[in-house]
Amino acid sequence: MSRHILRVAQILFLGGLSAGLGALLLPTGCGGGAGPEPATTSIQVKGSDTMVNVAQAWAEEYRKVEPTVAVEVSGGGSGVGIAALERGTIDIATASRNMKPDEIERTRRNTGKEPMEFVVGFDALAVYVNKENPINEIALEQLAQIFAEGGTITKWSQLGVSIPGVSDDTIVQVSRQSSSGTYEFFREHVLNKKDFKLGSRDMNGSKEVVELVGTTKTAIGYSGMGYATLAVKMLKVARKAGEPAVAPTVENTLNKSYPLARSLQAYTLGEPQGAVKKYIDWMLSDAGQKILQESGYVPIPTGGKST
Repeated sequence: MSRHILRVAQILFLGGLSAGLGALLLPTGCGGGAGPEPATTSIQVKGSDTMVNVAQAWAEEYRKVEPTVAVEVSGGGSGVGIAALERGTIDIATASRNMKPDEIERTRRNTGKEPMEFVVGFDALAVYVNKENPINEIALEQLAQIFAEGGTITKWSQLGVSIPGVSDDTIVQVSRQSSSGTYEFFREHVLNKKDFKLGSRDMNGSKEVVELVGTTKTAIGYSGMGYATLAVKMLKVARKAGEPAVAPTVENTLNKSYPLARSLQAYTLGEPQGAVKKYIDWMLSDAGQKILQESGYVPIPTGGKST
């Protein structure tokens, strides 16, 4: 008899458990239970490879601040981000250069909106060489002779440099793809808008430039200061040969004594609204600027601005 009672109890227990599980699996919209979690808002950010590290760091930290907002980040270059903004397919374009007049006009024509610019930080476009290279400084005109079409500097010995353990001192030029804002900035400020010399190794991202220089003793490349590693060193740069060369530091970037100091931009279609506005405001806040600085860039001294 006791065995029978035990069996009945087991059946009742299992039946109740099954019913309870069934109730848990019912859709939350049924009955008077709590409603579903708020829908996640998505902000699409695309553009600068120079900025992709800090953009991802911003996105990850902001999710902790606003759990219902997902910031989706992709690179491809400043030109890629600006082209997406022109088509109205993203919320924010990041760029390590300013939008060009024809890009602004296309944006107006395609979207009916005026692109708005926000300076979100500063960067020193650094010139990188392998750590084994004894050179410590270089002038802009020497860089032009290395990278520009028609440039005559092709070997390190022409600069009085002898790299230990190297039999062929031919300079390996490491550059970026043409959609890159870094490429455009270097072409304008170093090559005086001349074309790049043929034979350079054009990398898709800033990180890849520094990695190649770090594994190639005779290489020289350019990338954001935030991508420095122990395998490379950043050269001091002089505006002209014979003038003092300046290191790419935070102070020299802010006071613009470093010749290749530049601003970092975020662009929106018209005045940002809602979640996008809150996100940009947060990027410009002390919390956002702290992350920018921790990512190797230079924070804005007195808050962002739009133009």
